[in-house]
Amino acid sequence: IKEVKKENGDKKIVPKKKKLLKGGAMKKKELKKLVLYLKNGADCPCHQLDNLSNNFLIMGRKVKAQYLLTAIHKWDKKSKEFKKFMKKMKSYECPTFQSVFK
Repeated sequence: IKEVKKENGDKKIVPKKKKLLKGGAMKKKELKKLVLYLKNGADCPCHQLDNLSNNFLIMGRKVKAQYLLTAIHKWDKKSKEFKKFMKKMKSYECPTFQSVFK
């Protein structure tokens, strides 16, 4: 993570390196300028963000023009649970817009 700031009652998170697992319709241009917000999280004691030199798995969703942070976890390749989760994430087929509303 490059930086974490407080902005208008929210916590603003700017990632340094970005790699998408499930990007949906996100374009490369959006990925380069990616900024995540933790709504009303300016005073949130997020212990994961204490050491910014670690690598993180960050999940979020787009609401209007902003990307909102939904989860953040330390990237730990040694953990069995993390490996199991990543395997499921990579193999899970997200439903498409058309298949959901047919």
